[in-house]
Amino acid sequence: MAISYGFLSTHPPTLCGLASFNSALAGQLPAERRPHGIVRVTAAGDDQRARADVTHTWRSGPGEGWRGAADVLGGYDVAVVQHEYGIYPGRDGEDVLPLLRRLTVPSIVVLHTVLTRPSHAQRTLLEKIMVAASAVVTLTGTARDRLLAGYAVDAAKVNVIPHGVDTPVADPARDGAQPHLLTWGLLGPGKGIEWAVRALARLRDLDPKPTYTIAGQTHPKVLEHEGEAYRSGLQRLTHLLDMAQLVRFRGEYLDRAALSGLVRSADVVVLPYDSREQVTSGVLVEAVAAGIPVVATAFPHAVELLADGPGLVVPHQDAAALAGAIRRILTEPGLAADLTSRGRPLTAAARWPVVAQRYAELARGLIRTRSGLAAVAA
Repeated sequence: MAISYGFLSTHPPTLCGLASFNSALAGQLPAERRPHGIVRVTAAGDDQRARADVTHTWRSGPGEGWRGAADVLGGYDVAVVQHEYGIYPGRDGEDVLPLLRRLTVPSIVVLHTVLTRPSHAQRTLLEKIMVAASAVVTLTGTARDRLLAGYAVDAAKVNVIPHGVDTPVADPARDGAQPHLLTWGLLGPGKGIEWAVRALARLRDLDPKPTYTIAGQTHPKVLEHEGEAYRSGLQRLTHLLDMAQLVRFRGEYLDRAALSGLVRSADVVVLPYDSREQVTSGVLVEAVAAGIPVVATAFPHAVELLADGPGLVVPHQDAAALAGAIRRILTEPGLAADLTSRGRPLTAAARWPVVAQRYAELARGLIRTRSGLAAVAA
């Protein structure tokens, strides 16, 4: 069955995890009947340059831009909609709801956030989205369990498909000299990097001393409202702790090849996030796929993926616990190799071609179901 897909999401050149995810998924699903349709959602401050793969742009602001976006998506066999609060116009991004209701083709809504304590408006909106969608995808079992426990939803619509990762490079590019710690991703308050810097200060007795790379541009929305205040605060902290010579900030955009090389140079990936809500982390999945041991705070995706798996989980905002876990990986014989080996089965199931195949199977099932219902009605 040849299928054409329309995608609704933020999309490059916008810099965010949602845009990267949508671009990767669209790139892996085969364009069988016609090229994919990308409906790109943009907001103030986004790079508005047109790209050849973008079919239509829905610009944030008052009005009914959802109508035009829905009409474009309706020209494809299946619409794949990335959902995150605040991405779409309206309160909590509510304008995505009339778009879904307007669609005449099956829709797959991918939930990137499922809150444990949503506002009344957020809970109601997500429940209505679930009714309007043909199928819903969560990226982790934790997100699915939250959805079923905390929202009035149809469990039969919910599918768990992991966040995809690129095929890992088999030959890690670590030089084995000075231990290298790494955090990467868009920068902003809530990343908890200040706790990792404080943890590094507790590891100065190691010989050689570990270095720490903080890679990534400041999140565009943070940059718009706060400038580089968070990065500047981190830099001040490194000087205050006399750690500036061990901490490297890389604020430039890294293409896939450069980022892959940087990740493979790390001995430990540190994810010290403050969030207790984060049910999906592409950075976490990519670190595991690259075969790098991870130390993460106890955000939900880390607890699910790393429990008895390829990393260590520590309490939030606890520099001593972060330092202790990093120290174990760097000094305890065999631990790093053991953690890496535990990640291999997880990686095999999350490679993008495998993940895309599961989306394709879901899409085919929705089309068959709709065709069967139409035949019965006739």
